Amino acid sequence: MEDFLTAFGMTKSPGSDHKTLYMRGTGTQHHIHVTRLGDKQKFLGVSIEVATRADLDELAAMEGSSQVQQSIEPGGGYEVVMHTPDDIEIKAIWGRAKVEPIKDREPNLFNNIRDKNRVYDSVRAPIAPATVARLGHFVLHVTDHEATMRWFKDRFNFLDSDYMLPPGEDGPPIGTFVRLDLGEQLVDHHFALILQSDWVGIHHSAFEVIDMDAVMASHDYLVEKGFHSDVGVGRHLLGSQIFDYWKDPFGFRIEHYTDGDVVDANYQPSSFNGTASETTQWGNRPPLEFFQ
Repeated sequence: MEDFLTAFGMTKSPGSDHKTLYMRGTGTQHHIHVTRLGDKQKFLGVSIEVATRADLDELAAMEGSSQVQQSIEPGGGYEVVMHTPDDIEIKAIWGRAKVEPIKDREPNLFNNIRDKNRVYDSVRAPIAPATVARLGHFVLHVTDHEATMRWFKDRFNFLDSDYMLPPGEDGPPIGTFVRLDLGEQLVDHHFALILQSDWVGIHHSAFEVIDMDAVMASHDYLVEKGFHSDVGVGRHLLGSQIFDYWKDPFGFRIEHYTDGDVVDANYQPSSFNGTASETTQWGNRPPLEFFQ
């Protein structure tokens, strides 16, 4: 896993040992991906950083939550452990020590037909790992979409961004893209997607890279290294991201993305009624069974 995630664009963090691997991006979070040695391949859960200690206290007072407790992960801080209706572990984290950011190149400017942003400045994109910046979003398969949505909205300031309907039907939604509610502040189109399914777990985790050249050059690098390309490269419909999906050595789907939509609290949801293949505007289209 360390070999794959390094090629994918992450960096090993202090505190890793022969049983636990902590990997970071270029930002200030100590780690954004954790792998634990075990006797089976299993998705363990998601951690969500909250803004204040008061947020932790509020979450701890809710039914089914742990008390506020010290985190044993590197960087310390405090956490509250919760479980969704399907028993997926969700940790709320606050107070973890920040790390120094890793210096990255500037994004490459793009010369479109009207705006010539790059003058006397050629693009030279080496075939090399991308530099992953951060965890951008995750997608969960759940057995009860409505109950899980209520659970998340009771605990976090999520707003609906867009709905996925059963192909050829009027509803109800079988998937909801949710974003953070930060008022007039711009946020990513989605922080998570909650998707109705007959199995429970993670569909994929998505990590933002600096620009399209990073997506494409890293794609070629991972192909050269013999890793398993899943779906990509293409551009999503919902969220607009340029995406590239891979499978890690244990079969979990992981995504590079860039150029996603940003919105504020005024954005109004729309509904998508179509197949998995129709979620791609151009590029490599996912198969019909992509979300199954």
